[in-house]
Amino acid sequence: MAKARAPRKRPVRVLIAKPGLDGHDRGAKVVARALRDAGMEVIYAGLRQTPEEIVRAALEEDVDLIGLSILSGAHMALFPRILALLKDQGGQTIPVFAGGIIPDEDARRLKKAGIRAIFGPGTSLEEIVTTARSLVRHPS
Repeated sequence: MAKARAPRKRPVRVLIAKPGLDGHDRGAKVVARALRDAGMEVIYAGLRQTPEEIVRAALEEDVDLIGLSILSGAHMALFPRILALLKDQGGQTIPVFAGGIIPDEDARRLKKAGIRAIFGPGTSLEEIVTTARSLVRHPS
C-alpha cells in the first residue's frame, strides 16, 4: 500500500521593510536575496515605509516574519511603533527581527520591547537565515 503524502507546506513568507526616511537599501536587498535563496518567499516593501504601511503589508500578505532594516538612527521611535501597531491589529504573533546601525544599549532595549533578533554590520547571511528559520519555528 502506498504511503499518503503529507500536504505540502507553503514557504516561509517574510516581509523586508525600510522604515522611516532612510534611503539606503543595499543591506536589506542582500538579506532579502539570501532569504529567498534559502527557500523563503520574500516581500520587499521598499524604502521610506511608515510603521502603518509596514504593519498593513505584513497583515495583508499574511507573513510569518518581518525584517526591518535601518541606518538612520530612528529605530527607537519606529520599531516600538511597529510592535505596538502589530499588537493593536492582531499581528503580535509575527516575529520581528532587525538589522542596521543600532547601538548595543538600544539593541538591548529593543529586544526587551519585543524585537526578536538584531543584526549589526558584518553579520553573516548564514546566521541571519538560520535565525529567521528559528524565529518562524519558535515564534514566542
